Amino acid sequence: MTIHWIEQKRRYRQVKARVGRLPENYRIACSALERYSWYFGNGTADGGMDMIEDLVDLFEQAAADGTPIRSIVGEDPVEFAEAFLRNYPESHWSEKERRRLTGDIERAEAVPVTD
Repeated sequence: MTIHWIEQKRRYRQVKARVGRLPENYRIACSALERYSWYFGNGTADGGMDMIEDLVDLFEQAAADGTPIRSIVGEDPVEFAEAFLRNYPESHWSEKERRRLTGDIERAEAVPVTD
């Protein structure tokens, strides 16, 4: 179990270093989306790291191509972030909780009623 967390920490440091190498405007935008993604997108380190790595990949490519930030995120950055997060439903904590609630209610229905 310790090795898993050490690996996650290593991955996180690598991602943060990649963000730090972005040009300032891309770094600011990527960091803001990363922060939003951690708060609203994910409940686990595994899925969260995949998501953040993909986000950094996107900004690295955009910076290399000279793509304007608004061409990436559009007019509504929240809408962009929400659409981005929907690409990771399995790692999204709220999706897991929805499935858990549904399963618990189904199990409750299966319990015989006794008087």
